[in-house]
Amino acid sequence: MKSAHPESDREAELAERELSHETRPLDHLVSAALWATGLSWLIPSLGLSTLLFRIVPSHRIDWVSKTYCRVQIALTTARWRAVVHPNIDPDKSYIFCQNHTNHFDHVVMYNATSHFKQGIELESHFQYPFYGWFMKARGTIPVPANRSERYAQVKKGIQSEIEQGRSVLAFPEGTRTRDGRVAPFRTGIFRAARELGVPIIPTAVTGMFDLMRKGSYRIRPLQELVVYCEEPIETKGIPEHSLPELVSEVHRIVADRVDAYFESKRLRTTASEASLRKE
Repeated sequence: MKSAHPESDREAELAERELSHETRPLDHLVSAALWATGLSWLIPSLGLSTLLFRIVPSHRIDWVSKTYCRVQIALTTARWRAVVHPNIDPDKSYIFCQNHTNHFDHVVMYNATSHFKQGIELESHFQYPFYGWFMKARGTIPVPANRSERYAQVKKGIQSEIEQGRSVLAFPEGTRTRDGRVAPFRTGIFRAARELGVPIIPTAVTGMFDLMRKGSYRIRPLQELVVYCEEPIETKGIPEHSLPELVSEVHRIVADRVDAYFESKRLRTTASEASLRKE
């Protein structure tokens, strides 16, 4: 019996084939080498940055973060580029709302624009060696463990950054994707943006699911990573009852880019297999 959803079956077959490739010893060896190289840069870089940020505020030496991110991505062997909408003002503060795929997300988008971008992180993560210490020293906005205090504290942190002319990077999904697609967005960051009147930049990153995905620490080399910073969406003056529409619009813009990437990948795979069959 034929499936009623042949495209979904095809995607499932391709995903299963990719997973089967993970068992090849060479893939694991390459990934281990990339991790070793990456960690040899990450650990001393975050350690030195943490010390510097305790002496000089991170926004005053943003070149440190930019250099760290640029080299970290290069060490994965990925090809990187950014597509930035011309209406994005380098001197204006924004909230960048990005899809969340893996632990390299903030690293891969940071150099897409010249803005200093402050992150948002669970306060409990500040206890993690190196990464947590670095995020705390950098001034990352903490998300308290107490849920009743979360929104007020995060909004206060965002407001402080915006008032000082800086931007904020947020991942509205709240967790990493399991299938590469964009999950529904949580509303908190949009509510804060509306109340503070901060414009939002929908930010889509493609290729990250192929680089590394949730549930696997394998790094796949030679991927193409593209950061799309779309046209800013103004939030000032948006009535509260229109908040769901704002969330939906930003989600649509980000998801469209990601879906288009997967569709182009599927078409390339189909064309390649058809060519092989002809041979």
